[in-house]
Amino acid sequence: MTSGALTAGVVVLLVSLGAVAGPLVGLSPWWLTVFVALGLGSLTLDAARFGGRGGHLLAEALPGGQGRLRRIAIHEAGHALAATSDGLVVQRVLVGSLACLRAGVDSGGCTEFALPESVKLSAEDLRRWSRVLQAGMVAESLIYGGSVGGDDDRALLGRLWGLSGFDVETARMEQRRARREVEQALRDRRAEIEAEAERLLQAAPRFGRRPPP
Repeated sequence: MTSGALTAGVVVLLVSLGAVAGPLVGLSPWWLTVFVALGLGSLTLDAARFGGRGGHLLAEALPGGQGRLRRIAIHEAGHALAATSDGLVVQRVLVGSLACLRAGVDSGGCTEFALPESVKLSAEDLRRWSRVLQAGMVAESLIYGGSVGGDDDRALLGRLWGLSGFDVETARMEQRRARREVEQALRDRRAEIEAEAERLLQAAPRFGRRPPP
């Protein structure tokens, strides 16, 4: 579910509760109308200006947002370090909803790579991509004990194996093998993950924060 859809659902729920409970507690219908107008106006502004990610932008700007952004930075640092080891070119790394919004990317963070020359890849190339695309989740697990990001990585990885003509069982087996390999590699590079994440975090834009020099 997208953040815009979730926000809309919350507004509808609150309006419904207000319509039912309002008369019981003496709430004037006028206040309910004002609340509906403000809610719909906020949704429209969020969709028009922030691509439906206004809630994420606000969460990252609040005092606790640094921890949220650090987790994203850890995830992206895992991708970047694994890509360097596997010879894949990293074009840019974005951390946080504001950075992604400015780049026209609908995400809270992403690492962009140079595209392969063909959508049909060899088994060896697919193994490299399997290590790199799973490295973000692995980095999160090493630092936090589990991962909350990575749905897009898993989906892309599945498409790459499918487009290259491999059956599902082979793809799953190779991805499990690649995950074990990248887990072992990144376990020995924990300090590098955290250092790279800190560098990315310092460069990440946030509302109410001056850009780094």
